[in-house]
Amino acid sequence: MRNQDYRWMVNTPQSLRGWAVGAVTLLAIIVVLHWSATGAQLSLGELAGGLPQIGDFVSRSLPPDLSILPKLLAPALETVQIAIWGTLLGIVFAIPLALLAARNLHGNRWVYQGTRQVLNVTRSINELILALVFVSAVGLGPFPGVLALAVHGVGMLGKFFAESIEEIDQGPIEALRATGARPLQVIVFGVVPQVITAWIAVILYRFEVNLRSATVLGMVGAGGLGFELVSSLKLFKYPETATCIIVITLMVVAADLVSSRLRKAIQDNGRH
Repeated sequence: MRNQDYRWMVNTPQSLRGWAVGAVTLLAIIVVLHWSATGAQLSLGELAGGLPQIGDFVSRSLPPDLSILPKLLAPALETVQIAIWGTLLGIVFAIPLALLAARNLHGNRWVYQGTRQVLNVTRSINELILALVFVSAVGLGPFPGVLALAVHGVGMLGKFFAESIEEIDQGPIEALRATGARPLQVIVFGVVPQVITAWIAVILYRFEVNLRSATVLGMVGAGGLGFELVSSLKLFKYPETATCIIVITLMVVAADLVSSRLRKAIQDNGRH
């Protein structure tokens, strides 16, 4: 049998010093993992001890109370509406911020850094916290959920949009600028055609994420299926809770299937 050469994904150390550095790096990683596991209080014993309680909850939830399905139709539609408008508003505000946060579209360092920090701040605040803030501002209902998803979506979408702009081919942009095109014309004819496929794929993924998040935001009074889920838990109606979980799962699975097919169709069209 002929000997074969195997190639590592990374270069192996070629000297004693290189091996020593690798060993120290590996040891540092192990120390960090142990430190983080201690801080997170990871305990397989506690998990094993809590399994009977999980089993008890599952047994109380089965069989699901399917008789409440008609009552869940309106909250399910409300959840979809929250996800749609949360995504749409996020797109509307993310695009102009992404244009300012793309280093290759302008040379103003202060505008670039300031916009990047705005995106970082909006992205760092969890949707639940934002929903609590907006609930206190505008009251209970789906509207604070929409606002929470929109604000968080601005940070996430703006980051992805800006990074996709920075990866485009600069040739068409320079050619348009050389012909005296205005900044808006450069964006419409030089930037958008190169990023639109990636943007649509990211938007579809963001809608899928927002649909998941919208079901959770109802737990803090932002409407949708989450509100029904929490209500059934507070009243110890576990079979109704199981039904809510099933409906939420089916909605997320359906959104994932639809968005996956749309992303595949967009990618296939982009190759032709």
